[in-house]
Amino acid sequence: MEGTDIKSLQDECRTRMNAVLDHLRRELAGVRTGRASTALLDPVMVEAYGATMPVNQVAQLSIPEPTMILAQPFDPSLINAIEKAIRASNLGLNPSNDGKLIRLPIPALTAERRKELVKRLHHMAEDHRVAIRNIRRDGNESVKKLLKDKKITEDEDKRAHDDIQKLTDTHMQKLEQAMKSKEKEILEIS
Repeated sequence: MEGTDIKSLQDECRTRMNAVLDHLRRELAGVRTGRASTALLDPVMVEAYGATMPVNQVAQLSIPEPTMILAQPFDPSLINAIEKAIRASNLGLNPSNDGKLIRLPIPALTAERRKELVKRLHHMAEDHRVAIRNIRRDGNESVKKLLKDKKITEDEDKRAHDDIQKLTDTHMQKLEQAMKSKEKEILEIS
């Protein structure tokens, strides 16, 4: 971190921690629950026109009912490639196509699958906790460097360390809330 003063260091820490939370939220949106969500298909990549493209760039995705995703290819010749990519994605979905649309019924989650998803959720959360702790460490090292270079006093050093810790605690709480909310959604049997 290259802050010249405590305020810019703290702002940089806050920005980086917010980015970690945003990344976690995007990843959580892609974790399957019992409900349909187009974000579920975000990791699906389709071979089209000699390139690999996200499914949402080759098909219009919609949710006509809570347990169904429809994918309507922009180019009907890609319907088989899209179906193949969805099957290969390991999402546990069984697409069917009628020549114009791909229907993706979202099956109810089994108890075993719910446990797997919760386990995956905990791994995701831990990776993001580590990222936040690393940002805290970088911020604290930068503050120590400012003290060593005599750009701040010892009192400012102590206050800056406390502020970075408060920032870290706040972001950890937000991470936990997002995780618990998603876990509840997964374990909820509709």
